[in-house]
Amino acid sequence: MSRQSNRTTDSKKMNSELFTLTYGALVTQLCKDYENDEEVNKQLDKMGYNIGVRLIEDFLARSNIGRCQDFRETADVIAKIAFKMYLGTTPSVTNWSPAGDEFSLILENNPLVDFVELPDNHSTLIYSNLLCGVLRGALEMVQMAVDVRFAQDTLRGDNVTEIRMKFIKRIEENLPAGDE
Repeated sequence: MSRQSNRTTDSKKMNSELFTLTYGALVTQLCKDYENDEEVNKQLDKMGYNIGVRLIEDFLARSNIGRCQDFRETADVIAKIAFKMYLGTTPSVTNWSPAGDEFSLILENNPLVDFVELPDNHSTLIYSNLLCGVLRGALEMVQMAVDVRFAQDTLRGDNVTEIRMKFIKRIEENLPAGDE
């Protein structure tokens, strides 16, 4: 009985490590293909956005979550359900702005940076910028325009990884004439 449990745990760990190493190979290739870190950061964000646009459908189907009532509820769903479902980690939601339109996701452990050390010549690379794009793309598909950026990163010597999210506006659905 415990042997089966160990296999499941080993399989999840292997899948996680394979994902981490594959992501590292992707970032390495982008660094070779583009002149500077800013271009790599843009490409990671763009790739993440495209993933987020598609991933939201899977998330909504698998999680059975309805429409969030406000930005605070959205933050909790992202942290407690989405990150756990796709990255196996649960960030804390903190540092809310007084207006309630901005918060931080604090990742004690970012699974994308396991086995990673940034070389000195890539000091402006935002290695996990794909996550910002995923969040932005997914939320745009549920009519929320947000600004997402890294505020702190353990790869840069910070104690935690902090993703800062700011609500910009609710996107109105533009239905074609006659499709009301």
